[in-house]
Amino acid sequence: MNKQYIGRLGKRGLPVLLTACLLISSPDLPAAAEGKLPAAAAVPAVKEETKQPPRAGSLSRLSRLTEAEPYYAAVLQSLQQQRVQPGAAPLTIRAAAPIRQSEPVLRPAAYEGKQEVLLWNTGKPSWAEYEIEVPADALYEIELTYRPVTQYGFRRPVTLHVTVDGKQPFREARSVTLYRKWKDLDLIKQDTDGNDIRPRSLDVSEWAAESLTDSAGAYARPLQWFFAKGKRTLRLETSDAVALEAIRLVPQQPLEAYEQAAQQAPQAKPVQSKGLVLQAESGAVKNDSAIQIASDTDQRTVPLAAGRIVFNSIGGKKWSAQNQELTWTFEIPETGNYKLAFRALQNTLSQKASFRRIRIDGRVPFQELLTYRFDYDTAWKGRVLGSGEGRPYEFYLEKGKHTLSLAVTHDPVKHIILGTEQAVDLLREADQDLKALTGKQSDANRTWHMAEEMPDLPERLSRAAEMIDRLEKDTVQVNGAIDTVSQSYATSADDLRDLLNKVDDIPYRADTIGTVMERIGKNMDTLVQQPLQLDEIYVTPVEQPFPKMEASLFARAKGLVLNFFYSFQPKNHLGEMDDQVLNVWVQRGRDYVTQLQELTDELFTPETGVKVKVNLLPNAQLLVLSNAAGKQPDVALGLSQDLPVDYAIRNSVYDISAFPDFQEMYSRFSPGSWLPFYYNKGYYAVPETQSFQVLYYRKDILDRLGLAIPDTWDEVYDMLPALQQNGMNFYVPPKEFMPYFYQNGAEFFNPDGLTAAMDSPQGFKAFKQWTDLFHIYAADREVTSFLQHFRKGTMPIGVSDYNMYVQLSAAAPELNGSWGIALLPGTKQADGTIARWAGGGQTTGVIFNSSTKKEEAWTFLKWWLSADVQERYGADLEAFNGVAFRWNTSSVEAFAKLPWKREDANIILNQWMWYKDMPNVPGGYYLTREITNAWNRTVVDGMNYRSSLEMAVMDVNRELRRKQQEFGYMDAAGHVTKTMPLPVVNKPWEGVKPYVK
Repeated sequence: MNKQYIGRLGKRGLPVLLTACLLISSPDLPAAAEGKLPAAAAVPAVKEETKQPPRAGSLSRLSRLTEAEPYYAAVLQSLQQQRVQPGAAPLTIRAAAPIRQSEPVLRPAAYEGKQEVLLWNTGKPSWAEYEIEVPADALYEIELTYRPVTQYGFRRPVTLHVTVDGKQPFREARSVTLYRKWKDLDLIKQDTDGNDIRPRSLDVSEWAAESLTDSAGAYARPLQWFFAKGKRTLRLETSDAVALEAIRLVPQQPLEAYEQAAQQAPQAKPVQSKGLVLQAESGAVKNDSAIQIASDTDQRTVPLAAGRIVFNSIGGKKWSAQNQELTWTFEIPETGNYKLAFRALQNTLSQKASFRRIRIDGRVPFQELLTYRFDYDTAWKGRVLGSGEGRPYEFYLEKGKHTLSLAVTHDPVKHIILGTEQAVDLLREADQDLKALTGKQSDANRTWHMAEEMPDLPERLSRAAEMIDRLEKDTVQVNGAIDTVSQSYATSADDLRDLLNKVDDIPYRADTIGTVMERIGKNMDTLVQQPLQLDEIYVTPVEQPFPKMEASLFARAKGLVLNFFYSFQPKNHLGEMDDQVLNVWVQRGRDYVTQLQELTDELFTPETGVKVKVNLLPNAQLLVLSNAAGKQPDVALGLSQDLPVDYAIRNSVYDISAFPDFQEMYSRFSPGSWLPFYYNKGYYAVPETQSFQVLYYRKDILDRLGLAIPDTWDEVYDMLPALQQNGMNFYVPPKEFMPYFYQNGAEFFNPDGLTAAMDSPQGFKAFKQWTDLFHIYAADREVTSFLQHFRKGTMPIGVSDYNMYVQLSAAAPELNGSWGIALLPGTKQADGTIARWAGGGQTTGVIFNSSTKKEEAWTFLKWWLSADVQERYGADLEAFNGVAFRWNTSSVEAFAKLPWKREDANIILNQWMWYKDMPNVPGGYYLTREITNAWNRTVVDGMNYRSSLEMAVMDVNRELRRKQQEFGYMDAAGHVTKTMPLPVVNKPWEGVKPYVK
């Protein structure tokens, strides 16, 4: 297999000149549109309509894959060039009457005040098709009258995959989103220190009619869809719970500039009533529960914080993601012309502007509010909605209730992101061809003649520098000022030109190309961050002045002094130990701590009579210091899995296996999760949270490549040539070694726990398998962000953990429905079964030896880790913070109750059977360090794998002996005085099976 693979791999380095031809012929990066930025036409076309004939080269196939899914902007531009017009009139379809459907349960029903609706609640991907008679070729928005299902704990927005006549018209059609509506509880409680406690967000979704927009927030206006004349088929597909009443094809109305819109506004008499001041944090309806109210210490912010956590504003970093929208309702006392202003803070990203789409009564009044810019400033500012000349926009508002909505939009920076992708692709091709030429080695003794060996390289790098120069200029134009992003582009272009000064030295400085790719690639993450924090909103008659929106110089000076003294107030009370209560320290954020305190007050104390004081532990090192000071808590939560045994060696934590009902607790968790807590015939911690490793894959890309999901590592090797010949790769975490050892039957320590066991035949085989992935099979040795490569498609499959799942769910809406997870690739055993052992990492809870309330502490841990409490805590976390705060409980029963997609939950539960972490022994910390050094020696330096691993084992054993002598397991002469036998875990956990559905 290796020879076959190497043969295929060798072909990748041959077509250097042909690849260069592809790069030279690629379309130039379009410049930013002049003048108004937000229009769809300002986003550059990818020019799919002028496809080049196929060319050789590692990325030509990837280019064709991209062409198969053009961006919406390119499709729209092509249709506009063909003079396709919006439809003449709306077309309406009953959602309850599809012509075909995937599930018989998709049927007409009555729901929440509507009689004939399609109730979509299958819990799995399902579709419905509708037939539409279109009178003429035209463009339409697709407007759905919908209501998300609010029962059963659903929190995700509804994501749809839309096709017309069986085809996906553009890339964004695979993920369009219908949002829920959320509102914070009006009653805000305080804790014992007088700090506000974050209120729960309630789902207040109602029936609404919304046109489909892209999930990534890249376009300020709804998507337009082309329907040819005649009978057309529209398919909607989703796995989310939603009720649909009607589907309408609506012609998009032209949007005028402010000057034209103002001329058509009705004439109004001067308004005599006073203006309105809205507290932005009060009464706002949001389309994402992750948008949070915030506490600010400015002296002008209402209400004043005065050294406490007071939720007196909304937004900031928690209101920066695509399409996140806030809506306020207000009542106008008198018909007339009004002006709008905000007391806003936009200081998160240095010199970078943020953009909002602004709607009044559900519609954007004029073009300038499609992408309104909020410039950077270090302090709170009064932001008047108006033109650049300082003239406020006037809005004609009739007496009665109105709504004001602000939504995050990435429209102005979309063309910069696309241009960055093109520049990175160009540099990646050049980098790959250069590595093929040099063999990835920098030989200082070799003389290069690049004019002969790679003559097109200077032109390619020069062209990349020109593209990046244009990106720098576009960024300054969009942002209105020089910022870190534009400076990054400028520096990157200079670095490339510096390479061109000595072309023959480029092979010695090839890392510069990778550095530039990484630098400008990070800009894409920065560009889509659009934070904005609001304190007050002003709706003022045009004849009247705005209220004072900024603190005076004296007030700011006073605030600086007061906040300086407030900063000395203790934010936690670790030193205030109350002997009458159970003291629990938690190494997590304040929101986690506050929520746990509320939960114990509500459930645990009334049930047991034990009062609990939960305190925030900023740093685990404080536990060591508190021990020296004689002020340890009864319980600590949130500790990393290596700490309990480290404390147990020093007799600091209690052996929980001494409790008579420990076995009942033990049976709740996988045996492999207990290994890190075992020491000297006892268990010194309980697993609290647990991560997992699974295989992530892009369904769309694997389907187009005709690749199946690999079940074993041998199948991974077989698919690698197809990926790499198309400019892609399989992601393997370079420093993750446990699966290879455990799947091959190797252990890290011998049964007595005194010496390393990696030098067994199984250990050598495992180490070779791990290093060969990078040394022979060309897996990437270093990847800045698997998430970004996964989103772009350059790594459409790979191994990652729980954090990847949360990031994809919360921050990659454009991929909804296009990715999935599968079991970790395994190793076939002699009996034909496939072993999938892997670790993942845990946080833990411990009881301290110094506690005088060990029984109460044990009762608390049993309560805390019970399925009902873990499920309630996890549900509350999502209610407060959104899906990004999905609680990765170690309780399999609680996990099954949390709102995971059923198909994903089954994969995770089946992989959970194979969870096995590394034991902790005195000196065992040295193993991870030395095995990483061994990997570097083999993969980077080319050292023989066997010699490298033997060297690591020798160094690990030396450190183990030193620690064993320190803690009495070995005398000074090296004689073993006692052993520490380790538990054996060699069978998958059967306890998870009842929860797989």
